[in-house]
Amino acid sequence: MWGAIMRLLRSGPDPRIEAKLEAERILQQAGEQADREARKRQEEAREQAQAERDQILADVRGARDDLQRAVDRLDRREATLDDRIRSLDDRDSKLNRDGQRLQQRGAALDQREAEHDQRLEEVSNLTRDEARTVLFARVELEISDEAGRLVREAEQKAKGEAETRARKIIATAIQRVASEVTTESTVSVVQIPSDEMKGRIIGREGRNIRALEAALGCDLIIDDTPDVVTVSGFDPVRREVGRLSLSRLVADGRIHPTRIEETVAKAQRDVDRIIRESGDEAAIEAHCSGLPREMLDIFGRLRFRTSYGQNQLRHAVETAHIGAMIAQEIHADVEVTRRGSLLHDVGKAIDHDVEGTHAIIGGDLARRFKLSEDIAHCIEAHHDEVEIRSVEAIIVQMADAISGGRPGARRESAERYIERLRALEDIATSFDGVGQAYAIQAGREVRVVVDPREIDDLGAMRLARDISSRSRNRCNTRARSASPSCARPAPPSTRARSPGARRPHGAARPAHA
Repeated sequence: MWGAIMRLLRSGPDPRIEAKLEAERILQQAGEQADREARKRQEEAREQAQAERDQILADVRGARDDLQRAVDRLDRREATLDDRIRSLDDRDSKLNRDGQRLQQRGAALDQREAEHDQRLEEVSNLTRDEARTVLFARVELEISDEAGRLVREAEQKAKGEAETRARKIIATAIQRVASEVTTESTVSVVQIPSDEMKGRIIGREGRNIRALEAALGCDLIIDDTPDVVTVSGFDPVRREVGRLSLSRLVADGRIHPTRIEETVAKAQRDVDRIIRESGDEAAIEAHCSGLPREMLDIFGRLRFRTSYGQNQLRHAVETAHIGAMIAQEIHADVEVTRRGSLLHDVGKAIDHDVEGTHAIIGGDLARRFKLSEDIAHCIEAHHDEVEIRSVEAIIVQMADAISGGRPGARRESAERYIERLRALEDIATSFDGVGQAYAIQAGREVRVVVDPREIDDLGAMRLARDISSRSRNRCNTRARSASPSCARPAPPSTRARSPGARRPHGAARPAHA
């Protein structure tokens, strides 16, 4: 045993014992560390709870103060409202007392007024209604005279300013447009070298002339007029194709059905090319670029269309220039006016093939080819067939009238001229109180002589407006019912004057039968 102890002492301490001691030491240190951390967390939680408690107490004290202040404000407002209610009650009581006094005073005044009216009726020997009638008659007479004077002054002032301004604008537009005088005729005539050529045109048993009329869609008039063959037809483009074909056949000398068909086809192609070039040139001259190709092809057909001898393509270009100048002067939409003026008669190019008036047809064409609604309205409204809704449409009307009414623009027969003047005079004399009427200045003015016993100055003004309105309606009706090539005369101005009325200085004396 002693030897074992000695061996144990010589070998050193037991590792298992040391490991056990080390584990106990580590456990002890861990427990102490955990105690310290627990105490620290406990202290932090206690401090945080104390801070939250203090914050809650502070919030509660603030809310209590706010609530107390709100209660104080409500108390003060309630006191103020009570004061106002008492004030309103006092005012209501005062108003009731004042109202009662006013009712009593009003009853007394009514009684005194009734006594006064009764006394006046006894003095004047007139009842209340009779006196009112007399008074109203006098007042109406005075007001009528004064109103007539004021209306005359206002009308004369407005008319003078408007005429001056309109005359300046129109004169400026006309001065800037230099247009040719009409010399073109609506008849297509082909000159032939001799009467022997007429027989060749007719052909054996009339086969050549039948082939020509079938290919052209026009009539050939061959009569006793020497060296002349007339091409007759409603369509001006077909007339031009016929004139060109017949001229080429006469120059070539070979006239037979096969040659006729070839010549007419070639002439049709040439006319189509001329139509396209004419439409393009007119659009460029009028500064209207960007118009649809289909619209220009239809518009170019107006090169062969005339109205009272005025070429419609030149008339359209001239109207576009005048309309654009007027639009510039009055600050309207220049582009809408320019395009509406250029295309205002485009419906005349196809009115032989489409039902309706040329203005309505033109408006439908503009919408079909996707032009703006403003342009379409200017086209369809230039003859008052639809209600005018824009200044540009009025300008197109004016430009159309200026281009067609300028000296040398159109020709009119003496019979139609006299008929128009008589129609205007008949309209004026159809009114009651009109003694005589005279159309002067080529039918643009009507002088009317009235009976002063039936029509006073104010009635004369109304009569002048009525005559002008009826004349305008008659002109529009005739324009719609007449053929598309007829010109629409401008409505006349009317001056009604009684024989005893004072004539202004410088005014023309009315004529007497």
